[in-house]
Amino acid sequence: MENYQQISQEQAKEMMDAGSVVILDVREQYEYDAGHIPGAVLLPLGAIDEESAAGVIPDQDADVLVYCRSGSRSKKAAAALAELGYTAIYEFGGITTWPYEITE
Repeated sequence: MENYQQISQEQAKEMMDAGSVVILDVREQYEYDAGHIPGAVLLPLGAIDEESAAGVIPDQDADVLVYCRSGSRSKKAAAALAELGYTAIYEFGGITTWPYEITE
């Protein structure tokens, strides 16, 4: 049983616009540098552990929106965060299909 929710990119954008969410990019640094969703913080999938997650998301009950390039790493990252005890993880796929603003 997955402990995170999969949502649409439209739902993710609505949550971002409503405010007080953590937008988590789980790609690599060079991918993030090439373009990311405004306000996103970088935590590469391979670096996710209790310590690194706590550094980026201190509140385990925060709403966390997770994305990657195409949607496969974000699913793994969402599951990993749920296993670490995060309670409000939302996975919304990849930036390649993100129809909204991207910043460099």
